[in-house]
Amino acid sequence: MKFVMYPYHIMSLGGYIVETDFPYRNVIVVNKTAEPIKFEIPVFHEHWLQETEELGLEVIPVRDEDNYLQMYKKAHAELQAYKAKIGVE
Repeated sequence: MKFVMYPYHIMSLGGYIVETDFPYRNVIVVNKTAEPIKFEIPVFHEHWLQETEELGLEVIPVRDEDNYLQMYKKAHAELQAYKAKIGVE
């Protein structure tokens, strides 16, 4: 299945991880481009991270010991700062 990530958006894929041996409990995806990007979900393997980055998306894996909310807020703040820098609302 494919999902379209809109320009300058951020999302969390925790509900789309289906493998029990996947080393991350969540993945934050950020699109800092002006184009919508289509990528595969659900997440089945670690190779998905590199494949998705190659499409132009920023991929932030979240481990069990990581603070998800802090990581999401940081990525969101960076996206907002980037949007302000380039003049996008």
